[in-house]
Amino acid sequence: MVQTHVLGYPRIGADRELKKAQEAYWRGEISQQRLLEVGESIRRENWQAQASEGLNSVTVGDFAWYDQVLNHSLMFGVVAERFAEGAANNKLDQYFRLARGRAPSGQPVAASAMTKWFDTNYHYLVPELHEKQTFTLDSNWLLEEIREAQALGYKAKPVVLGPLTYLWLGRGVDDVLDLLANLLPCYTELFSQIESLGVEWVQIDEPILGLDLPEQWRKAFQAVYAQLNHTANLQLLLTTYFSSLRENLQLAFSLPVAGVHIDCVRAPEELAEAAQLLGEDQVLSAGVLNGRNVWRADLQKWHSQLKSLADRLGGRLWVSASCSLLHSPVDLDTETSLPAEQKQKLAFSRQKLAELAQLQKLLAEPVPSTATPVKKPIAGNSVTERLQDSWRAPRYQDRAALQEKRWQLPLLPTTTIGSFPQTDLLRKVRRQHRSGEISESDYTQHLRAEIAEAIRRQEILGLDVLVHGEAERNDMVEYFGEQLQGFVHTGNGWVQSYGSRCVKPPIIFGDISRPQAMTVEWSRYAQSLTQRPVKGMLTGPVTILNWSFPREDIHRSESCLQIAEALRQEVLDLENAGIGIIQIDEPALREGVPLRESEHADYFAWAVGCFRFTCSEVKAETQIHTHMCYSNFNAIMEAIVSLDADVITIESARSDLRLLSAFADRNGGYPNEIGPGIYDIHSPNVPEREELVERLKKIAEVVPIQRLWVNPDCGLKTRSWAEVGSSLLNMVEAARTVRSELA
Repeated sequence: MVQTHVLGYPRIGADRELKKAQEAYWRGEISQQRLLEVGESIRRENWQAQASEGLNSVTVGDFAWYDQVLNHSLMFGVVAERFAEGAANNKLDQYFRLARGRAPSGQPVAASAMTKWFDTNYHYLVPELHEKQTFTLDSNWLLEEIREAQALGYKAKPVVLGPLTYLWLGRGVDDVLDLLANLLPCYTELFSQIESLGVEWVQIDEPILGLDLPEQWRKAFQAVYAQLNHTANLQLLLTTYFSSLRENLQLAFSLPVAGVHIDCVRAPEELAEAAQLLGEDQVLSAGVLNGRNVWRADLQKWHSQLKSLADRLGGRLWVSASCSLLHSPVDLDTETSLPAEQKQKLAFSRQKLAELAQLQKLLAEPVPSTATPVKKPIAGNSVTERLQDSWRAPRYQDRAALQEKRWQLPLLPTTTIGSFPQTDLLRKVRRQHRSGEISESDYTQHLRAEIAEAIRRQEILGLDVLVHGEAERNDMVEYFGEQLQGFVHTGNGWVQSYGSRCVKPPIIFGDISRPQAMTVEWSRYAQSLTQRPVKGMLTGPVTILNWSFPREDIHRSESCLQIAEALRQEVLDLENAGIGIIQIDEPALREGVPLRESEHADYFAWAVGCFRFTCSEVKAETQIHTHMCYSNFNAIMEAIVSLDADVITIESARSDLRLLSAFADRNGGYPNEIGPGIYDIHSPNVPEREELVERLKKIAEVVPIQRLWVNPDCGLKTRSWAEVGSSLLNMVEAARTVRSELA
C-alpha cells in the first residue's frame, strides 16, 4: 500500500505557543523549565496530528527553538570564537546567544548572520566557518526527541540537513568542500547513534540538488553518500525541494540511498523520469501537495497521475507535501470568521495531513486509463508588453540634481527604514478596534497620537528624513492586502519567518485593485507636524506578491502587475499630497528569484518591471527609495540597478558588511545613492557610538561619501522604544562625527 509522510511540520503551535513562551522567557517572565515544557507539548501535538491521519511515520528533528540550521551548527560544534567569551551558563541560553546576541544568562554579543532559506521568506542562521574548522558531535537533543516520540508509541523518522547542503549554506571559507572530510565522521557517528535506537528511516535534506551546482559539488555527492551508506540497517531518504532537479535528477537516483523525494509541485514534469530512474529497491517519495500554499489539492488529478505508479510500486511509493509544512499555517479549524465558500477551498498544514490520508485511500481505488497532465501557469505576453516602457525620465543623474536642490540634505543624511515600535498598548488598541470595543474615531485619534509621538521623538533625535512610524499597520504586507480588493485574510494563519517572528500572509483570491487611498492621509498628517521631509512608506508589488499566498490558476506575474497598478495610483496620490520622498520596499525581490539561472531573466523582466511601473510617472524631483534585507545580493546586482531607485537601503550590519561588497564602486556596484544598515535591529543589543563611527568609516572606504545615507538594517517594529531611542541617538551622533571628519 502507498505510504504517507511529511518532511516537516510547523513548530510554532496552533496559537503561536512557541513564540509566546520564547519571548516570555527572554523577558524573564517564565522559567526555562516552563519553556521546555511548551516545546515538548508542541512536539507531542504535532506527532499526534500526523499519527491520527494514519501517516506511516512521524517526523522528528524538525522542531527548533529558533532555526533548524542553527540546530545543526550546534550539533556539529560550529560556534564562532566570540561566543566563547561571556558564554551562557546552559546550552539553551548559549543557543539563544548565537541566534539573537542575548539570552537570560551570558554576556551580550553580536548575533549570527541571518539570510533567506532558498526562495522562501524563512530566515536561517548562517554557519560561520573558518579554514581550520573542526567538527564535534553533540546530538543529545535529536536523540532525546527520537526517544520522546518512541516512548509515545510513534514510528520516528528523524530529519537531518545533509552535509553538502550544510556546508553550502556556510560562510567564511573560500573552498568549503575542503572541510567535508572533517565533517563526514560526525554524520556517520550520528547515523550509528540513530540506528542504535532502532530507527529504520532517516530523512536527509539536500535541497541544493535543485541548484546549478558546480561540477565538483556534483561529484562530491557520490563520494559522500557512498561513505554514509555504511550504516547497514539505516535507510536514507534523500529529500529535495523548491526546484526541478534537471541534470541532478539522474545523480540523485544513482546515489546509494534507499529513497528519493522530489518536489512534484515545482517540477511535475520530472515525475515520469524519476519513476524510470528508480532503483529496484528504492522508494520514490512524491511531493504532490503544495507545502508553500494554502489551497486544497486536486486529489483526483493526482489520483490519475499516480495510480499506475501506485499499482507498480505499492509500498515503495510514498506521497507527501512538496516540502516541509513549516511554510504553511498550522490549522484551518482555528479560522472562525472565514466564509464557508472561501474556507472550503483552503487547506492548512493540519488539513494537508488529512489530504494525504484521502489520497492514500484514493490510490487503492481504480482510475480511468487516461491520466490528466499537470500543467504550471506560464507568463502571459500582456504582462511583458505592459512593462516595456516603465523607465522613469529623466535619468538618475539629472533627477539627483533636482532632488538635491529641493531637499538640501546634509552629507550622510540620517533616516530609518520605516516602522517604529509596536507597543503592547498599540496592539491592544488595534484588537479593541477589530472587535468593535472602540469606535473608528477613537482608533484614529490614538493612531494620530502615536504618529505625533514618533515625529516628536525623531526631531529630538535629530534625524534628517523622518517616517510616520506605521502605527496603523499590523504587518507590511497584510496591511496592504486588507486595503486592496482581491485578498482574503485569516485570523490565525501564522507562518514562522525567523525565531519568534511570525507573519500572517494574506491570500490572493482574485483580481487585485485599489478601491481607495491606503496611506495618504497618515503621511499627510505626519508631514503637517514637521518642517523636515517625511517619507511615504509603501510595500512594493513583488514583496506583496511573494509574502502572500498566491493564486495557482494564473502566473504570478499577472498578480504582480495588478498590485503594481494599484500601487502606482497610491504613489501618485502621495505625490499630489505633497509627499516628495516615497519609499517602496522590496525585501522579497531576491527570494522570489528562481533557483535555476535559466529562469532568472524571465523573472526579473516582470518583477523589476513591476517595481519601476509603480513609480514611472512621478516627477523627477520626487525621490524614490527602496529597501532590501537578509539576502545574497551579489548575484542579482544587475537587476537591483535596473530598479532605478534614487536611494536603496540595505541590511549590512548583521552580515558584518559582507553584503556591502556587491554595492561597492570597485565591483561595479550601485550607481545611485545607498544606505547600508550600520546596526542590527534584530538584536536587543544597543550599539555604541564609537562602534558605529568605525563601521561608517569602513563603509565610506567602498562607497563615495557623497552618495551615502545612514540608517539601521531594517524596520524597528520589533524593538522597544528604550532600545530604539538609544540606538538611533548613537547612530545620529556617529553620522555627525564622521560628517565633520570626512567633509
